[in-house]
Formats: sequence, structure tokens, C-alpha cells
Amino acid sequence: MSNAKLLRQFHDECQENIKKMGLDKGLAKRSLDWNIATADYKYTYNFSVLGRPIIQFPQDMVQLQELIWEIKPDLIIETGIAHGGSLILSASMLAMLDYCEAVEEGRSLDPRKAKRRVLGVDIDIREHNREAIESHPMSHKIDMIEGSSIDAGTISKVHEIAKKYKKVLVILDSNHTHDHVLEELRAYAPLTSKGSYCVVFDTVVEDLPDSMFPDRPWGKGDNPKTAVWQYLRELAEEPSKGADGEVLKFEINKQIENKLLITVAPDGYLRRI
Repeated sequence: MSNAKLLRQFHDECQENIKKMGLDKGLAKRSLDWNIATADYKYTYNFSVLGRPIIQFPQDMVQLQELIWEIKPDLIIETGIAHGGSLILSASMLAMLDYCEAVEEGRSLDPRKAKRRVLGVDIDIREHNREAIESHPMSHKIDMIEGSSIDAGTISKVHEIAKKYKKVLVILDSNHTHDHVLEELRAYAPLTSKGSYCVVFDTVVEDLPDSMFPDRPWGKGDNPKTAVWQYLRELAEEPSKGADGEVLKFEINKQIENKLLITVAPDGYLRRI
């Protein structure tokens, strides 16, 4: 059997297993129960990327690298910076794309001349985090804007930068209230290129007990997932165009959720179609 046929067979087996997991409601419940149980220990705070802390599930980190490799974006836009681990993850994947393309084309690579970049937006980039990000070896691929992600001035800056790129991937992970995320979706989802993704993190808040967020302004009925649902309804009721001038349409990639099982982004992987 040829390598290509073996690979197709392996892929088909994976897809069948993912489909079966998606149908297993008991498995989904156990995954959510695990999510809730580990929150007491701040599980998502325990990881880092190339030395910078990242507040994320490893499953979603792996999924992001899969998407970046598949899409090969020129620009990744991220709202929410925190310690900068997610920016470093995105930048390192873009650097790997640059390197692999250079190898395939048989040319040398000057990392600082490669055009792929990450743009991070945060209302408050703490000085020690900024210094750590700017001193990191991946900093040459990272730009940052300090300001509210839903401020008109910030939105204008991001759109102006995005004009220079053809393939754009968007990641929303800042304030998790319904109204804030909905405004982010209206502002940045249109920048998503066809075939690429707008990833909305922490949609899982809708599925968790309100008692988990006693000191937060978000909770059940007011969170990223409810914002995603409303945004998709808005697009269905009143179609609009993306930054590329074409009709804007997204689908929730449930297959990703079924594959990961443990994720902070159920209904949050939005593929532009």
C-alpha cells in the first residue's frame, strides 16, 4: 500500500473516531465535568510557550497550531495579550511557516525580513509583560496596540494594518462579556479571510456554573458564546460584507469541538465560508 493511501486511511479512521466522540453525550459530560473540576486549581495557568506564560488549555494550543499550519496566514490578529504567551505561540508558528517555505523553495531565510506578523491588542499592556515580549526572540514578528479593542480608534488602526495582508486569522480573547465580544466580532470578524477562522475563546462560560465567576461581569447568558450566537443570527438576518468586499458568512466547526472534547471554545471555532 502506498504512503499516500496509508495516510488517507489513517485520516479516515481519525474522522470516524471524531464523529463517534461527537455522538457520545456521556463523554461530552465527563469532559465538561473535568473542566469544572480543574478550575479550582487554575489548570489553564500552568503552561507556557517558549518561556512566556499562556492562560490556555493545551488542547486549544495544539488546535491553534493546526489551524495556522493549515491556513498559513500572513497576519494573526489577537485581542487580549496578558503575559504574551499566545502572541509567542502565534509568532513561533509563523516563523516556522517562513522557515519551511524557505526550505521547500531552496532559499536562505532572513527572519527579520519575513512579512508574516502577529498583531496583539489589549486595553492594558503591563510594563513587565511588554518588556518580556519585546525582549523575546520572537518579538521581531509581533506588533502591539494598547487600547480598548472596541474603541473606534483601535479598530481603525487594526483595519489599516490588515489591509496589507491577504490571509488573516482572528483570535478574540479579551473581555468576555456578551456586549464586548459582540462588538469585537462586528469589528474584527470581517477581517477574517475566506477559508480562515475567527476563533472566539471562553465560550465555555455559557456551559459552566455561575458560581465559578463570582467576581466577573460575565456568566451564563452573558458571555462569548451568547455573543457568537447573536452575531451569526445578525449575519443570517442582514447579510454584510467582509473587508474583502465579499459576503460574510461563518460556520461553527463542530468537528473541532468533537475532536478536542476538552476546550474553552465550544461553538467558538468559526470558519469563514
